[in-house]
Amino acid sequence: MPIGFVLIRTELGQEREVYDKLLKVKGIKEIHPLFGEYDFIAKVNAKDFNALGRLIVNKIRTVKGVTDTKTLTWSWAVKWQEWGSV
Repeated sequence: MPIGFVLIRTELGQEREVYDKLLKVKGIKEIHPLFGEYDFIAKVNAKDFNALGRLIVNKIRTVKGVTDTKTLTWSWAVKWQEWGSV
């Protein structure tokens, strides 16, 4: 099951409204406010990477007030042992 961390930027003054809407999005497991370039970071998961992409594109980016997202992904299918020594 892939996990994503989505950095979310909002229109100035729309942070609270966006936050309230994002709390209702199925697939967002956690959301935290940030200071800096992005306003929130959301932890999301889905059954596969296609579903994760649809969640971000169709459910997060379409929220009124969201102006930009950046997604970092991880899959539990990758095991630390497979990475070898770093």
